[in-house]
Amino acid sequence: MANVGSDKPNIRQVATIAGVSHMTVSRVLNDHPNIKPDTKRRVLEAIEELDYRPNLVARALATQRTRRIGVIVESAVAHGPTSILRAVELSARATGYSVTPIALHEGDPLSPQEAVDNLVTQGVDALCVIAPRSSSVAALRRIAITVPMLVVKADADPTFLTVSIDQHAGTTSVVDHLVALGHRDILHLSGPLDWLDARARERAFHSRAKSWGIRERPIVVGDWSADFAYDFAKGLTRLPDYTAIFAANDDMAMGLIHGLHDRGFEVPRDLSVVGFDDIPLARHFIPPLTTVRQDFGALGVAVVEMLRAAIEGRDIPTLTRIPTELVARGSSAAPREVR
Repeated sequence: MANVGSDKPNIRQVATIAGVSHMTVSRVLNDHPNIKPDTKRRVLEAIEELDYRPNLVARALATQRTRRIGVIVESAVAHGPTSILRAVELSARATGYSVTPIALHEGDPLSPQEAVDNLVTQGVDALCVIAPRSSSVAALRRIAITVPMLVVKADADPTFLTVSIDQHAGTTSVVDHLVALGHRDILHLSGPLDWLDARARERAFHSRAKSWGIRERPIVVGDWSADFAYDFAKGLTRLPDYTAIFAANDDMAMGLIHGLHDRGFEVPRDLSVVGFDDIPLARHFIPPLTTVRQDFGALGVAVVEMLRAAIEGRDIPTLTRIPTELVARGSSAAPREVR
């Protein structure tokens, strides 16, 4: 570190070492797009040499920005919402932003209006809503919001910025995988249909199943929990006509496998089971779970980049979809009648 005496290093000292003006240093700190790579490199090296820490309060007063993103997350204990929140926090930190989250839980007295008001009064530059229910989105439409807002949801929206994992492609890959194995009768165990991701997966399942001529079968509406799926499987009185089950998340898929085992059925010999998420335990379950991997890291980057563009007045896409990957493991195989 350079010897700068007892005083804290300041922006003009950074400018002197880097051989630029203090305004150029300010532009680098604010991630201005029109900075030459070599100039940016010299400024960043000078910042590191001096161990310079910008005065965030002064920056906020000068730019009228706090570089803070408010996040409203529903069902924060579930794998998907938790993973998205962490990905947004990591991406925000890498770009000099911080995240202030508020969690909404089932039966929580805190309303979407109160959550928005709480975050806006803290001076956030933008808002993000993770894993929303349709009722929450409807409530948000009735709120006058003065900062950019992004909703993590599968469909484009005239009111908000949107970004999501590609639920349609992920679900389509599940149906295609099971059809390729020979399945023609598949049950879908959905999540709660007030949840936008559950609805998107349910719609995509029916659309793809219809295109393959698969038997139309009423879905079973679950609650995302392994306990619900376990009870459903344990309650089967005989081996069903369908030969595979697509569960809308991995927790329910694992509950199904447990319940089927306790009922005396074997996966995948008697029934194939496929999930959605690729949680860390999925590959260690018995049998290892076939599932859809979601790239939450890429989603977090897309959320932050879209909100930064909105904050800075740059052109932004209205919808970004992050690709998925089907991970085939031991819980899916050819159906019993074709073996």
